[in-house]
Order: sequence, then C-alpha cells, then structure tokens
Amino acid sequence: MREVRLSDVDDIARGAAILGTGGGGDPYVGKLLAEAAVEKHGPVPVVNIADVPPDAVVVPISSMGAPTVGTEKLPSGREAVTALRALERVMGTRATHLVPIEIGGVNSVIPIAAAAETGLPLVDGDAMGRAFPEAHMVLPTLIGVSCTPMVIVDDKGNTMVLDTVTNQYAERFARAVCTEAGCSVVTADTVLIGKQLRDGLVDGTLSLARKLGRTVRLADEPVASAAALLDGRLLITGKVTDVDRATTGGFARGQARIEGIGAYRGVRMRLSFQNEHLLAERDGEVVTSTPDLICVLDNETGEPVTTEGMRYGNRVAVLGVPCDSRWTTPEGLRLTGPRAFGYDHDYVPITGGTK
Repeated sequence: MREVRLSDVDDIARGAAILGTGGGGDPYVGKLLAEAAVEKHGPVPVVNIADVPPDAVVVPISSMGAPTVGTEKLPSGREAVTALRALERVMGTRATHLVPIEIGGVNSVIPIAAAAETGLPLVDGDAMGRAFPEAHMVLPTLIGVSCTPMVIVDDKGNTMVLDTVTNQYAERFARAVCTEAGCSVVTADTVLIGKQLRDGLVDGTLSLARKLGRTVRLADEPVASAAALLDGRLLITGKVTDVDRATTGGFARGQARIEGIGAYRGVRMRLSFQNEHLLAERDGEVVTSTPDLICVLDNETGEPVTTEGMRYGNRVAVLGVPCDSRWTTPEGLRLTGPRAFGYDHDYVPITGGTK
C-alpha cells in the first residue's frame, strides 16, 4: 500500500476493529475524523518498514481510556496534533513519520487523521499486531524502548508530560491522569528511530487491515473468508445471552456469555475482557487466551463486534487467531500472557477450533 486514500479508510477501520480483538476503541468516530482529514488534505503516504531511514523519528499516536466512554465522550479533533507538537518540543526534534501504536479500532485511524493534517508519512505497521489494554504492552518494551516522554492531551486541551523510570510506571501514571480526565485522552509516546522498527513493530498490519476490511465487505461468506485470511479458527457461532460490563480503573472490564447455535448448539462460551478479549472458555475449558487474538464478528455480515458494542441477542462468530510469535516468547508472555492480567493459569494456544 503506497497511500491511504479516502476510499481506503472504511476498510482499514473495519479490518483493524477485527484485529483489535474487541478493543482499541470504537472506530466510527476516528474513521469520521480520518475521512474528513484525508478529504481536506489529500491521501496519506504509506512507507514500508524496510524503506524507513535508520535515523528517522517515528512517533505513535493513540487514544487511551475505556472504550465504553469513547463512544459518548467525543474528541475535539485537535488532540492528536497537539500531543505530537508537544512531544516534539520536549524531544527537541521533529517527527519524520507517524505509526499506529496498535492495529485496533480507533487507534488505527487516529494516526491517519494526524498524518493527513501534518503531511507526515505513515509507517505500514504497529507495535502489537493486535490491541492490548495497557501502554507498556508493546513490542518496543521487549527491546528496551521507553514509553516516555509521553504527552497526554484531553479534549479541553490540557496537556501533561510524563517521564518515568519504567514503562509499567508510565501505564500507571498515565491511567490515573486518563481517569481524572474522564477516561478518554490522546497520547504521543514510545518514540522509535528507524533502525528499531524491524524489532519494535509488526510489519504490514495497516495493509492487512485494509485487505481484511475489504474481504469482509465483499465476501459471500465473510466469517469464513476472514478466518482463512488470518489463519484463524472458528471457536463458536452463537447468541450473546449475557454481558456483564463495568468501567473501572480507566478500563472496560467484564464478561460475555454465548450459547451456541447450529453446529454448536448446546455449547457455551464465556469471554473475559479488559477493553480487549483476553480469555475464551468453552464449556469451562480455556480454548484461547491472550496474547492470541480472540475476534468477535457478526455471524452474518462479518462486521466486528467490539466489547463495548456487544449486546444481548447478538448472533456472533468467535475466531481464535495466532498472535505475532514474539508475544509467545517467555519475555512476551510475562508482558501479555494471562498471568499479566491476573488470571491463574499459563498461556493456552488456540485449541478445538475449525478452520
């Protein structure tokens, strides 16, 4: 992909919302901001990781907060560029490229809007290959890149700069600020230089999101087509019978229960989430766990169903999709495996699904 055109934004948002494992924020508002920016300023150049100069200054821009709040507390549209310019002042240098911190929901399209407004190119990749709920849960942490300096901007223009001794502290302090600001802010942080991108990013995920979104939009069997493209496994098709969800500590936390339909009649699944789906249990047995992707799609249309959008009666298909292999290393699992979220068991690769 050489550029993001207006016609690409909808497909990228759809595909990224699927890859975001239910999180990353509802892409709708971000999509509108990106479409408006691209329509006003023109297409956004996209650069492959291999083509980024080794001394390039690559800045991720993203939202932080609870997705349940983001659907109601709308951004002003100025936060992303405000955060970028403030971070540049702190660093004493200008960004040369922007990149999504995660390929999930709104956080995949906010950088498109910022790139269109600033004229900066966008790197075709992200720092997770999915979405995770906490700021330190990024591949740059595994290679020793600091999340700070981190600039946090709210919808009123309040700006804060964090400088912490570890990335875990950056998450703790940023989450506290985010909660005080109404559980929805925009951040610029985790700055990479060009020679770190191969180890610090997942390559090609912006292109993958566009391809996935287009595939789902055009396919006669969108769920099966999405599973084939992602090498995923179908874990269940069913009806959502209960959603227990609360906004606590700056996150949307809860569980959803699904009763199987069709070939899965009599099967029950429970999904546990913290912004993103983290565990899928079928008849009491864990069949997929973080860091692998648990993607929930509308069973008929293949459209993504986010954790904040899941409702009683939704007919859904749940896919288990392999994560980037770096997340299943001992270091990766310490950062994003089930125990990192307080679950008392080890990582469970995808089991019992059908391709």
